[in-house]
Amino acid sequence: MAAVDVEDESILASIFKDSFPENWSANPDFAAYLSQLSSCGVDELNREPERLAEERAQILQQTRELAFTNYKTFIRTADCTQHIYTDFSTVENCLSKLVHKLPSFTERCRGFIKEAEEISVSRRMNSLTLNRHTEILEILEIPQLMDTCVRNGYYEEALELAAYVKRLEKKHSSLPVIQGIVHEVRLSAQLMLNQLLQQLRSNTQLPVCLRVIGYLRRMDVFTEAELRVKFLQTRGSWLRSILTAIPDEDPYFHITKTIETCRVHLFDIITQYRAIFSDEDPLLPPGGQALNESAIFHGWVVQQVAQFLETLDRDLQRGVGSRLDSLLGQCMYFGLSFSRVGADFRGQLAPIFQQVAVDTFRKAIQEAVDKFQEDMNLYTLISLPSILGSTIPPAVPSTQPGALQPPMNLLDFPPLACFLNNVLTAFNDLRLCCPIGLAQEVSRCVEEALIKVTKLILVFHRAEESAFSSRERELFVQFCSAFAEDMVPFLNRCLQVLFPPAQLALMLGVPPTQVYKYGSLGCISVNTVLEPLEFVLPQKEPVTSVLDLCTDLSSLTTAESDPSTAVNPVTLHEEKPVFAEHQEPVSAPDPHLSQTENISAEAVSTEQTDPSLETEMTFDEQDLTGPDDLSTTDNNV
Repeated sequence: MAAVDVEDESILASIFKDSFPENWSANPDFAAYLSQLSSCGVDELNREPERLAEERAQILQQTRELAFTNYKTFIRTADCTQHIYTDFSTVENCLSKLVHKLPSFTERCRGFIKEAEEISVSRRMNSLTLNRHTEILEILEIPQLMDTCVRNGYYEEALELAAYVKRLEKKHSSLPVIQGIVHEVRLSAQLMLNQLLQQLRSNTQLPVCLRVIGYLRRMDVFTEAELRVKFLQTRGSWLRSILTAIPDEDPYFHITKTIETCRVHLFDIITQYRAIFSDEDPLLPPGGQALNESAIFHGWVVQQVAQFLETLDRDLQRGVGSRLDSLLGQCMYFGLSFSRVGADFRGQLAPIFQQVAVDTFRKAIQEAVDKFQEDMNLYTLISLPSILGSTIPPAVPSTQPGALQPPMNLLDFPPLACFLNNVLTAFNDLRLCCPIGLAQEVSRCVEEALIKVTKLILVFHRAEESAFSSRERELFVQFCSAFAEDMVPFLNRCLQVLFPPAQLALMLGVPPTQVYKYGSLGCISVNTVLEPLEFVLPQKEPVTSVLDLCTDLSSLTTAESDPSTAVNPVTLHEEKPVFAEHQEPVSAPDPHLSQTENISAEAVSTEQTDPSLETEMTFDEQDLTGPDDLSTTDNNV
């Protein structure tokens, strides 16, 4: 039935106003009944309330009959309804509890699932571990195997293990087990590095050095420049340990062993370095600028040479006696051997030996002056000199042709004889190592000593002049004359022999006759020495000039005719004074030097209490040409 249309709604609204609910309008039965009423006439509409009342009463009667007939059903229905309501309440409570507990149950289920998954993963890992047990055991034993290889010297296998561990670290760096293995392997690698460096600190030959450097390169712990520095450091440490072990009680023994050790082992180290490292390929640091790798090597060589020169200078200062020439020859050979590797240091030896030689000479001359002062303090002119009191002239010892004979008049004056003897001893010591560059210093030293002797003679004169007898005054004049006319010119001639004018002229580039213009260069200023004694000395012809000395010595040296010989250093054989009853020459030729010229002097030191004692004093020059291995550039500084 169609719903109530708009017109019907307006009619209902006008008739019933608000007396029926609004939801009736949506009821189809209501709309059908309303349509039926609309089609009825007035009579039917008037009877409609009665019909509705009768129909209502009839329905009510039917309802009562139905209730009476089915009251048990209604009771059962009510009971069921009550039970259903109770059951639904119970269900509702249970559902509420279930809903409340479902989240925690869900979480526990998730935890169970997670634990089950972990157990499943662990089970799979255990199964995989069991299947790969052998491989895993090998990996876990790598640190122990690495340590065993390193301690037994199997460096090749140790390097292979280290490379394998590096690859493992790149792939599985996050695994704690791998991190532990890497840490232990690094400790073993450090032990291996220390062992390799320790091998370089021992007496290692070239093949071993090559292997060690190869291992160090494969370890990749040093750059190329650092590897060179480390090699030189370790080898230098080994060399220092050898040098430290040399006993240093005896300076000569210490320096000779040092020279031999440095010459042999330093040359070996340099040979090893050049065989291992090539200076042809430049080193490139991270900055990209080329390094001067040769500077590393040459800097180390310079350092070693400097340390050797420092040790040499220290031992020479401690004193090596009269063996300076032997040390000079060894050092020159050492420097010459280093010239093959571009490290010739012979030029640095000359100043050291020159300084030691001049210091030793100065000390000897000073001792001679001090001894002369002591002798003059005890000297008197009471006793007649032995020769003056004897009618038999003293026997002149036989000398070789061309030999320079000391004046025999000095035998009458013991202080002068002893002083000359000490000076000649100093000359003998000096000639062993006498560079031409010492000419001026030696000449000045001798001149200063003679000036001091002159002053001591004047002091003696002032102290004893008032008590002089005529005989003593005559003896004092003879004493001064012997000093001025015999000893001073003789010492001047000795200096000319030590430093031949031909050599000095060749070094200065002037003729030999012009050397005297350079002052006290290889000679003494006689006038300066004798000027304070002019009032005592008898008036005689002037003392032989330096130019005359040069001319006189032309027969004693062949330097002018042989320039190659003139530039060599002067070397003299040392001979100490010997006291004996008879006059005998005591100079012995040096078997290592060629005999070209002899200068000998014999004087008797006559004691005032026993004139029978005689003193023999010698000054021999065995060779004017130094050792073969000494060149002009090495000594004439």
